[in-house]
Amino acid sequence: MEMCNLEKRGKLFILTLTGEDEHRINPARIDAIRSALNQIRSDSTSLSGCVLITTAHGKFFSNGYDLSWAGSSPDKIRLMSSKLRELVADLISFPMPTVAAITGHACAAGLIFAFCHDYIVMRKDRGFLYMSETDIGLKIPAWFIGVISCKIGDAKVRRDVVLKAKKLTAEQALESGIIDAAFDTAAETAEGALELGEKLVKNGWNGQVYCENRKQLYREILDKLGVDETTDDVNNVAIATSKM
Repeated sequence: MEMCNLEKRGKLFILTLTGEDEHRINPARIDAIRSALNQIRSDSTSLSGCVLITTAHGKFFSNGYDLSWAGSSPDKIRLMSSKLRELVADLISFPMPTVAAITGHACAAGLIFAFCHDYIVMRKDRGFLYMSETDIGLKIPAWFIGVISCKIGDAKVRRDVVLKAKKLTAEQALESGIIDAAFDTAAETAEGALELGEKLVKNGWNGQVYCENRKQLYREILDKLGVDETTDDVNNVAIATSKM
């Protein structure tokens, strides 16, 4: 099953998550995404002035870790966490601006994946941002909190997202400064992402300089990626799986 596809339109690279599995994050999907990112890196025309847009088909941008795949296996859980952290490191060191076009729900690890893009646009008519861990009984790893802290500046909103598992609509996320724009429909969201991408392309930024500055901006996240707390309580993962 195809996990994602990559399209190039001029200076824009468009990475689309595909499939009917809610785009849950598992090793196969992460490998597919990282392969696409490596393909972009190998393109000699992408060294400067390009932009990556990530979006998804269907109801979900991503519904988080594939807990059904992992079950209660510590090895699978550890592998899933390790690969996501590698993907996050890839995105933070990616040599161009990145845009997430969220046209469906972005939940838990799927929200973390979205947050690791520089800019976020979102549809208003369907979809929310949701850290579900408190609701399903999972501890949030420190590096997740590092990402959230960098992306949600309002302490009250950050508290409600983490401790109350509050679901944020596009309007609420825009008001809180979490996303950059909100659009009425999925089609308008995709078009808005392309327009934003074209504006960023016009800056003609040096990709390597851009990524080095991003790495400094998100140093807090990078410093936490080496610690894996996902397997601290395997029993809780089994419980969470039963609640899905």
